[in-house]
Amino acid sequence: MTVEPMAERHLEAIAAIERVCFHEPWSVGALREELDNPNNLFFVGVREDTVLGYVGCQTVLDEGYITNVAVAPDCRRQGVAAALLAELRRHAEKKALSFVTLEVRASNEPAIALYTDAGYVQVGTRRNFYTHPTEDALLMTCFLKENV
Repeated sequence: MTVEPMAERHLEAIAAIERVCFHEPWSVGALREELDNPNNLFFVGVREDTVLGYVGCQTVLDEGYITNVAVAPDCRRQGVAAALLAELRRHAEKKALSFVTLEVRASNEPAIALYTDAGYVQVGTRRNFYTHPTEDALLMTCFLKENV
């Protein structure tokens, strides 16, 4: 598998993964808008021209906010998400971001373990953040600079 920046050719496959993974998936149009924003970091995991998953991060000043981490169901537990998070971290460090943060369902133990292994720590809880079903989100942050 290779990890590369998201491009136009990936959008349909990413949107398909979104539809399988999320109750409120991003559309191709919404994903396309991210292509034009130089402040964002979006990467895809690809094997033999097949998109396995992607990670998206919007940046504001020196802060990174992960919008989604999604892997096709038949490609999970193969290191795709870990590779995507590692690539995102490399680019976040190059951009001198202070931290990267995300929300994760409190019940999503596999994702919480993944993020913990990638250096994220729980810094808070957002009550009733998710719907379908209603559930709290854990706010997890990976600090990239000291004294943050």
